[in-house]
Amino acid sequence: MRAVTALSVAVLASSGVGHAVMSGLDSGIERVDPFKDMKNRPEAGRGLNILLAGTDGRDTITEEQRQAYRLGGKPCHCTDTLMLLHLSADHSRVSVVSLPRDSYAMMPPHTDRTSGEEHRPHPVKLNAAYAEGGPELTVRTVEKMTEVKIDHYVEVDFTSFMETVDAVGGVEICTVRRLKDSYTGLDLAPGPHRLDGGQALQYVRSRHLDGTGDLSRMQRQQRFLAALTAEVTGSGVLLNPVRFREVAQSVLGSLRADSGFTTERMLDLGKAMRGFTPASAEFTSVPVQEEAREVPGIGNTLVWKAKEAKRIFGALREDRPLADHDSARSKATVVDVPPEQIRVQVENGTPRQGLGAQADRALRATGFGTSGQAVDAADRATARTTVLYDPRWDRSARTVAAAFPGAELKAAPGQGGTLRVVLGADFTEVHPVRAEDPPEGATGALRGDEVTCPRPEAAGKA
Repeated sequence: MRAVTALSVAVLASSGVGHAVMSGLDSGIERVDPFKDMKNRPEAGRGLNILLAGTDGRDTITEEQRQAYRLGGKPCHCTDTLMLLHLSADHSRVSVVSLPRDSYAMMPPHTDRTSGEEHRPHPVKLNAAYAEGGPELTVRTVEKMTEVKIDHYVEVDFTSFMETVDAVGGVEICTVRRLKDSYTGLDLAPGPHRLDGGQALQYVRSRHLDGTGDLSRMQRQQRFLAALTAEVTGSGVLLNPVRFREVAQSVLGSLRADSGFTTERMLDLGKAMRGFTPASAEFTSVPVQEEAREVPGIGNTLVWKAKEAKRIFGALREDRPLADHDSARSKATVVDVPPEQIRVQVENGTPRQGLGAQADRALRATGFGTSGQAVDAADRATARTTVLYDPRWDRSARTVAAAFPGAELKAAPGQGGTLRVVLGADFTEVHPVRAEDPPEGATGALRGDEVTCPRPEAAGKA
């Protein structure tokens, strides 16, 4: 996340702040050599690939931070987050792929950086590569798993992450459901929130909100990354050279990166990325199989879906977008319950022939499960479209109502899991909706402007 922020800062620098402000900042970056003595690497493709590593740096936090943001426990000296970032050759698109930290991985032969012991290839969870061999072994392991050649490596810990968020004045995120995690202390009501550094760390670390654990956490990390990029690229205060330098110092001051990823390099990339917006970025996670793989001495590991993973990394190597994005999806209302999980029976409450079948088809097109057979309502003079629902399915009812703006919600105890929509004279069309997070196991990518808070003018038009 910090690396993408650095690229965003470089974009602003190229618009007028220039090399003078960037001078001297390079000395603050700690250098590592993740490519030392590496052999038999994947063939380079078009574009630029950066491995972003977020480490479990609990040993750098203060006691006050430890208590406030529930960062107890001992540091594992492993990677808490791994993302592979691809910048297209024409600098018009950034693709970000999250690599589940508990992914099943086969560690290449290596020398333990602590004990000096020689290790043969052995199975591990992906985040253990850093603990055994630092950045070098992490890069080797990821390259072996993805067959994508990594050009740059960037690393950030808890403290530097919080400092970055505070330096830009916080980051706004939106959620359609309450997010509460007793482990991290996160507690957000539905709606928009501006998070400071500590709150942002709680948001991106929480994985006890539902049954999906680390998978939904990666989706929140991607959402936050898009919001952070939007904050940096869209904040007018950064056009002030003095303020810009303060933010740049915070962003770059505690990075660990390879020697080739200099501030001059970032500035050159920034010049080529003028006009870059959240819509220029796309985000996805490597899909995993439903059944975890038990490894003796390690525990449950996540196994990638081979076919889907191959498609994702093949797109990076060939410099292709991860997914097509149409205008209908970007206009869809974000809802709590995925429409794919909801069954609807449409009833035509008007004299207009064929209106029920029209609404049924439109609901199926936006993802809802329907009966496929619309029926006539008892009252053919209904004025206002009504969604009837069993109170046990109230969240699903709100999702259906989002597809019928202005519809009335009416409880019908004992109705069961199928929701009824009675079309009224006010009905004109079904509004598209989509879940806040893609369904578990989905391979599609989300664009940056699809996971950030809507701008006020866009919300007004909706």
